[in-house]
Amino acid sequence: MTRTDPTDVPRPDAQLHFGVFFQGVNYWTIWSDPASGSQISPESYRRVAQTGERGLFDAFFLGEGLRLREVGGRIHDLDVAGRPDAITQLAALAAVTNRIGLVSTTNTTFNEPADLARRLAGLDLLSGGRAGWNVVTTDNAWTGENFRRGGYLDHADRYRRAEEFLTAARAIWDGWTDGAAATSADAPAWARPGTIAPVRTRGEQFTVDVTPTLPRSRQGHPVIFQAGDSSDGRDFAARNADVIFSAHGTDFDDALTFADDIRARLRAAGRPEDDLRILPGTSIVVGETAAEAEEKAAWVRREQITPATALAQAGLLWNLDLSGHDPDGPLPKDDPRPQDTSGAFGAARVADAQGVIQQWRQAADANGWSLRETVIHLGQRARGHVGTPQALADKFAHFVRHGAVDGFNVSPYLVPHGLDDIVDLLVPALQERGIYRTAYTGTTLREHLGLRPRPSTED
Repeated sequence: MTRTDPTDVPRPDAQLHFGVFFQGVNYWTIWSDPASGSQISPESYRRVAQTGERGLFDAFFLGEGLRLREVGGRIHDLDVAGRPDAITQLAALAAVTNRIGLVSTTNTTFNEPADLARRLAGLDLLSGGRAGWNVVTTDNAWTGENFRRGGYLDHADRYRRAEEFLTAARAIWDGWTDGAAATSADAPAWARPGTIAPVRTRGEQFTVDVTPTLPRSRQGHPVIFQAGDSSDGRDFAARNADVIFSAHGTDFDDALTFADDIRARLRAAGRPEDDLRILPGTSIVVGETAAEAEEKAAWVRREQITPATALAQAGLLWNLDLSGHDPDGPLPKDDPRPQDTSGAFGAARVADAQGVIQQWRQAADANGWSLRETVIHLGQRARGHVGTPQALADKFAHFVRHGAVDGFNVSPYLVPHGLDDIVDLLVPALQERGIYRTAYTGTTLREHLGLRPRPSTED
């Protein structure tokens, strides 16, 4: 039951937006299936991006990390080693796609504004105004160990650094006046005098003194994505982002509560409440019948929770090394060790581990579940959407027309073929209901999302 009146549709003309999230560190992607391809091959990236473009998706969204994860000194089995730098990979995809946006997840804690702003501007120019930047922060010292200055940032400090970073980057992107470059060989100079301005700023985090070397793209600036779910993260998004990427996209009431909160924060920040697109991350399982969809979803969940994944998740809950435990045997009889609150890599962060373990034991005893079966059923909050194309289209129409979301950032459970059912079966059903485009109407990512143009530098 939802808390909306079905006869009251506040956004009857709303359009649903899709992005595709090509993940890196995760267990959602099924690696063991014969249809699964390489996570680092250029062909996999090309196949996913071009399928998304065939389905008229707004964006191809690339996740990235700065250090391979470790648990107990061992590299996490699901980390991808050998993945190219995100901006480099997206620049390659710009050459084999025409319309889909290209979004880089790039960290503000261990980059510098002048360098990263130039690299993102380069991607924006090469792609014809299709670049986006997922602004992420890192608060931990174990990532910092990969960098000369090392370091650790408190939660609030990382957002202060990110905001100062983004302010400097935007100043650099605006360093060239629109129309600065000559358009005729008869012009007296390559650029009009006074149209390229140095950027000089000094703040708590950065001192920037640079003359920008690139003009603005067709869309003005790369589109800014942000994924923080804390109060600080939501406020940062309300002040700075064009798109917010969240975990609030499965339950309608939860999604609407999140959306209402973001709109309130936008108003408090002096922005129109429709100035930011809300695209929760989700998975989508499509079947031609409801029974087929449910059967497929159950298969996906079983395959996602491999024996190693089950032991890793239970090990974080118990705060014990369970690598020698039988995943098809019972839950550990041991009591959990005290939770590690140091922020060290691989540390468990469960508010009430003893209470969760008690729930797991009761459910396992009542159902005769093994450790792996318990993790399959209880290890994560229900995530994603399952159904026929028609049922999902009706469901998504309700979500978007009642303001709970503007769309979804889809995480395929298979690479590189995980979008095929969505593009071939679901997209036509959405189009039939008038909530999804039938063709791209613009060329830039900003236009795909229906965002306001960036102000001209000559205004």
